[in-house]
Amino acid sequence: MIIALDAMGGDYAPEEVVKGTILALEESDLEIILLGDMEKVKEELIKYKYKKDKLSVINCKEYIETGDFPLDAIRNKRDSSIVIGTKLIKNNQADAFISAGNSGAVMAAALLELGCIPQIHRPAIAAILPSAKGKVLVLDVGANVDCKPEHLPQFAFIGSKYAKYILGIENPKIGLLNIGEEENKGNKFAQNAYKSLKNTNINFVGNIEGKDIFKGKADVLVCDGFTGNILLKSSEGLAKFLLTEVNSRVISQLPQNQEMDKLKEKFMNLVKMTDYTEYGGSPLLGVNGLCFICHGRSKAKTFKNAILNTAKFIDTHIVEHFKEI
Repeated sequence: MIIALDAMGGDYAPEEVVKGTILALEESDLEIILLGDMEKVKEELIKYKYKKDKLSVINCKEYIETGDFPLDAIRNKRDSSIVIGTKLIKNNQADAFISAGNSGAVMAAALLELGCIPQIHRPAIAAILPSAKGKVLVLDVGANVDCKPEHLPQFAFIGSKYAKYILGIENPKIGLLNIGEEENKGNKFAQNAYKSLKNTNINFVGNIEGKDIFKGKADVLVCDGFTGNILLKSSEGLAKFLLTEVNSRVISQLPQNQEMDKLKEKFMNLVKMTDYTEYGGSPLLGVNGLCFICHGRSKAKTFKNAILNTAKFIDTHIVEHFKEI
C-alpha cells in the first residue's frame, strides 16, 4: 500500500505531519509519500529515525492556502501538493491521498483529476459520531452546501457500503435527518428526499430527528452538506464542552484510589468516543479514488490515525464496492 500525504496542509504543517508519518511507520509496513516543500520536510525528517525505504518525498513548488478559492487554486497551482496528490492516485502511483489543507481544493482536485464514480453525481464527506449502539455514519457533512433530493439516495448507497465493509454492519439502517418522524415532515427538500429514499432497495428506516441520532436508530444518516456540517461541528463542540466540565467539576476532584482509577479509565474511554483524532481523516466518498480530509488543526496523533485508518479502506477495495450501484 502506498499512501500520499500533504506535508504542507494544516495549521501545524509540516512538523506535525512529519511526526504523525513517523509514528504510522512505526506501527505499519506501509509506504508513504510526503508531498511539499522538500527542504522544509527534510528539515523535520532529520529529527527522526525511520524506515528510509518506506518513506519518500516529492518536492512541490506551490502551496494552496486555506483562503484560496478552490477552483482557481487547482487550475493555477498545478505543482501544489493537493493537485500532485490526486494525480498520483490517477496515475496508479498511490492508493490514497490525505490532506489537512484547503478542503474545497481537495474536493475540486479530486473531481477534476479522478472524477466521480459512474452514477454518483456528487461526492460526500462522511464522518462518524458515537451512538448508544456503537457508531453512526453521517454524510454529507460539508462537500455539498446545496444539493438536490435525488442526490441523497446516492449518499445512502455509498454510506451503506462504508458501513458494511468498514464498520462491519451487514445490513445497515439508513435514516434521513429531519425535524420529525412522519413522512410529510420537513421542507420540500426533505419531503422529496424521503420519497426518493423510500423507492430504493436500501434498508431505509425513515426520518431521524436530532434527538434520536445518538440513540442508534440508524447506522447511516444522510442529509445535505450544510445541515450535516452544522450537526458535526455542534456535536463536537457540545461533546468537548460537556467532557471538559465533567472532568474539571467531577473527575479531577475524585480521590486517588483503585476504584476511582477505574472510573477515570471509563471516562477516558468515553472521551475517545467523541475525539475526532481517533479517526483521523474524513473520506471524500463517491470520487474514483481514495481521498481523505483532516481537520486543519490536526496534530501528529491525528495524522498517524488517518494513515492507519486509510489502510483499512485500501484493504477492503471500498471504491470498487461503490461501483456496484
